[in-house]
Amino acid sequence: RNAAWETEAPLIGNVALYGATGGQLYVAGRAGDRFAVRNSGATGVVEGVGAHGCEYMTGGVVVILGTIGPNFAAGMSGGVAYVYDEDGTFADHFNGEFVEATPLNEEDEQQVRALIECHRFYTHSRKAAALLAEWETARTKFVKVAPRR
Repeated sequence: RNAAWETEAPLIGNVALYGATGGQLYVAGRAGDRFAVRNSGATGVVEGVGAHGCEYMTGGVVVILGTIGPNFAAGMSGGVAYVYDEDGTFADHFNGEFVEATPLNEEDEQQVRALIECHRFYTHSRKAAALLAEWETARTKFVKVAPRR
């Protein structure tokens, strides 16, 4: 059985947000490989990413509302990524060499919820609407990925 990151066609291609220094991106679909590589200041919300997501990220905020491909967060030295780990496979794809994965605290929850609300507003995403409708359960399945301090 192939993982979702291998079988679902991306809505945006590879290297979206590569080296981004600011701005916002909301995509009601998956991104290809190397999403937000070297992101240094942009905010992005997508519904899944391929291999090497958030690689060498130095700043910014990313919310991923679906599966991730292998080698997620390799070399990440700044910023923060929030991943919705609905199916419990996050740990299989996460590169923890420089970063740690932790549950959300109250401030994280507020930020993630606000970004999902923006995502729903701008994209009319069904995924965002479903997560917000079941927020009390959904919030417990998010993982925060940030550099070790």
